[in-house]
Amino acid sequence: MHRRLGVDVIEGDDLIILVNLAGRDLALNDLAEQTVHALLLGWSLKCFQCNHLALEWHHIEVLQKDSPVKNDIHDLGLLLDSRVKLIITESWEEQRVLETMAALAVKRARTWFTWDHVDGLQRLGFGEEIEDADTCDPEKALQCVRRDSQQSIYVFCDLHPFLENPKVVRLLKLVAMNADPHAPTIMLVSHQIKLAPELSRLAARVELSMPSDEQLSAIIREEAAVWTEQNKGLKVRTDSRTLEQVVRNLRGTTHEEARRLARKLIADDGAITQEDVPALNKAKFSLLDMQGVLSFEQNTAHFAEVGGLHHFKRWLMERQAAFLGAGQIEDAPRGVMLVGVQGAGKSLAAKAVAGVWGLPLLRLDFAALYNKYIGETEKNLREALQMADCMEPCVLWIDEIEKGLAPDSGDQGVSRRLLGTLLTWMSERNTRVFLVATANDVSQLPPELIRKGRLDELFFIDLPDSSVREDILRIHLQKRGLSIEGFDVPALSLACDGFSGAEIEQAVVAAVYAASARGQSVTDAHLQGAMSQTSPLSVVMAERLQALRAWGRDRAVMAG
Repeated sequence: MHRRLGVDVIEGDDLIILVNLAGRDLALNDLAEQTVHALLLGWSLKCFQCNHLALEWHHIEVLQKDSPVKNDIHDLGLLLDSRVKLIITESWEEQRVLETMAALAVKRARTWFTWDHVDGLQRLGFGEEIEDADTCDPEKALQCVRRDSQQSIYVFCDLHPFLENPKVVRLLKLVAMNADPHAPTIMLVSHQIKLAPELSRLAARVELSMPSDEQLSAIIREEAAVWTEQNKGLKVRTDSRTLEQVVRNLRGTTHEEARRLARKLIADDGAITQEDVPALNKAKFSLLDMQGVLSFEQNTAHFAEVGGLHHFKRWLMERQAAFLGAGQIEDAPRGVMLVGVQGAGKSLAAKAVAGVWGLPLLRLDFAALYNKYIGETEKNLREALQMADCMEPCVLWIDEIEKGLAPDSGDQGVSRRLLGTLLTWMSERNTRVFLVATANDVSQLPPELIRKGRLDELFFIDLPDSSVREDILRIHLQKRGLSIEGFDVPALSLACDGFSGAEIEQAVVAAVYAASARGQSVTDAHLQGAMSQTSPLSVVMAERLQALRAWGRDRAVMAG
């Protein structure tokens, strides 16, 4: 029995190993005390399915200087030193929170307990046992905390369903207001915790650090090593470019989420390839539960599918490394506004940004933001932007942005408040979210939205010229399995003068339908006929399009 700690020291091979390890790494004065602390931490972690000595020591290593969770322990320690008696941690990683607290309890020689509604209070360290037999009831458990006269730490897991109980709130408040330096500390842990107003100023919130790129890369290597061991030494196939892209796209996930996603990538075929990246992005999107106003665009485009837009393509290529690199986030590209003729390729260009940069593409639907209750619409937008931040690095696409932000005298100022929320995020965000906004009617856009600093550039996408129309024709003919050599592309380009890219595509589709109905192969005649029967927007709304094109030539950067 160790007198100071009041626990039995068990002899055996594991003890000898832990004596050596504890004496090397734990910053305590007495070797016996070091050993007992190590044993206690190992025993505590066994309660959370850590059954192997190597796993126990893996968690003891959080006390070492180069540990990835060193900052978490340091932050929690500062809160204990400041005598905050109510600590709030919102995290999906309950296991990691408990392991971090175990390491801190060992380091500070504190008794600590956990509570949940199934098992009640459980001691996970040295100290006195809880006398009450039934502490599953949160009120009884909190009464036990109030009677504790030691500097114990109590971690309450999933107490949030009971935070509307007035008695539970009052008991938490009494603990939080206790000024005795030897009074216990309570930590509430859950995925989401909404405190009563009377508790909010008495509590301190702390967040676990997210894994860095180096830690994410290490997680992938660990899962690859496990797969290799399970498959008779076969190596996981990948390349450095794909691996870097996967690491980037895992940003924003927790350690365990990243591990599950990496395991899923490898388990299928023992390889991490470019074909796995879209599936990874979709799985991450689903994991973060972002359904609603944000939608995940599975099918992004490539610039080979976009005719023209040479200036825009070059602009993006010049900034790709700056956005994806590890440089200063303040200098990273922030986004662009694409204005132009309807059907000229704005949406396709937005998709191409994500496709070329290898990033997930999120689409923000302004129509889904609106809610009949006051304040809910703005809240929906804030949550959508926070979700986009969690998906970094990514491309956020807002299509026809003027439809959601145009002032309306009948909306009680909702559109103005939405604009304010969006402008604040655009100016102050420090995440790698590249914004691509498209608009048809630029006259409805407020000037503060498109100023430099919030967006990098304003591009105008005009009707395609002759050479671009030829490129568009080739793209859509090849997409439908038609050989280019069988068509007079320059002549067809002249026949569709004034057409937008969408109108050219529909003319090709109509020609395919007409030829199929007659049991014939598609020829120039079918295409010429389809084009002659099409009235392009440049004819139907000639005056409005001429005014829009004149505005674009004088006031925006031409994308083509």
